[in-house]
Amino acid sequence: MEEKKVLYKAFARFSISLGVMGGMTFAKAKKYISERFNSHPNSPFILDFIENLRQAEDDHIEALFDECVRVCDELGPSRDYVTLVMMLESLGLFVSEKDETAKNKYLKALIERFKKEIVLINQKIPKPPLFNMIMEGRSLIEWSSIYCIYPFIPKRIKGEGKPVLLIPPYLGDDFSTSFVRRYLKSLGFTTYKWEMGFNMVKSHYIPRLEEKLDDIYEIHKEKVSIVGWSGGGIFAKIMANRHPNQIEQIITIGSPIWGVMDMKTPVYGLLEFFRGKSLKERNERFLAELEPIPEVPVTCIYTKTDGLVPWKHCMEAETFRSNIKNIEVFGSHSGMGANASVLLITANALSANIRGKEIKDVTTNIERFLYPYFWSNRNLLFRKKKSIT
Repeated sequence: MEEKKVLYKAFARFSISLGVMGGMTFAKAKKYISERFNSHPNSPFILDFIENLRQAEDDHIEALFDECVRVCDELGPSRDYVTLVMMLESLGLFVSEKDETAKNKYLKALIERFKKEIVLINQKIPKPPLFNMIMEGRSLIEWSSIYCIYPFIPKRIKGEGKPVLLIPPYLGDDFSTSFVRRYLKSLGFTTYKWEMGFNMVKSHYIPRLEEKLDDIYEIHKEKVSIVGWSGGGIFAKIMANRHPNQIEQIITIGSPIWGVMDMKTPVYGLLEFFRGKSLKERNERFLAELEPIPEVPVTCIYTKTDGLVPWKHCMEAETFRSNIKNIEVFGSHSGMGANASVLLITANALSANIRGKEIKDVTTNIERFLYPYFWSNRNLLFRKKKSIT
């Protein structure tokens, strides 16, 4: 959080100055930006900073712009920057409705420049390191061991017959999601298979998925949750963007759900070998549908030791809305379908979002030891105690 404070300070000064340049009073610009941060996870700090901010006569808009971009660049790529971009777009629309002066045209040009700078920063996400790629071999152990581990996975959640559609990963079929389906069924969820053979992540699957969604929706007379692993998560997000009125929520498991056109991954060669043409030349409209954030709850499960997909591409913007959650697990990309912590999170997220509750990063139960969030918190507490003594 400490490093993000510098970003939010720079952004607050820049955005408020933009509002003033667009014809707002300083007080009104502060109020407008404060309202946009009301539901932000870091709102207490940000709102306090904005409240105490005083107008400076020597603030130059270009200098504030440069400072904001510099801080973003130093912090590195992040999906959360989309929240800042959308705040600026909202501000641009608000001031342009009132006046179309040359000054406001310059304001909108600044906002477009900021968007382009963020795109360039987010293109710097590196491909998974060689060590992670080599360690993908452990997925054989993960798939073998799940047969022994499965009987001991806690079954506290009540599915109550809620419908869940599961979509397999790239080059995977319904067997890939067998353990997730089996676990959700044991909890009382009604699960549905993909039933289209091996998933080659082609846009022509979408009409058939839409038919399946219609059928499930008609059977249950209620919204459907979709769980997608890897390439399956791509379809889950596109379906949620197209049919938010029929979809309860989406859960993505190690899925690249934004910035795919510029993603660096060792599987590119395999993709192009099977499919022909590069990703940049193929299905641009299809991939463009990944960029908007769905109106439904989104839970993204990812692992920083992913050897196939850059993990930052597997996270959605938590700062955009309170029902968007990113949860880290230990494990390989290829073994996520047989990962006990993935099964637990999937069930917890399905149940919490259906009931309108907050998804917890960890529980008070024994399985909390499975999650990186628990260990990072313990490490933080240990370091604090050490610094005091």
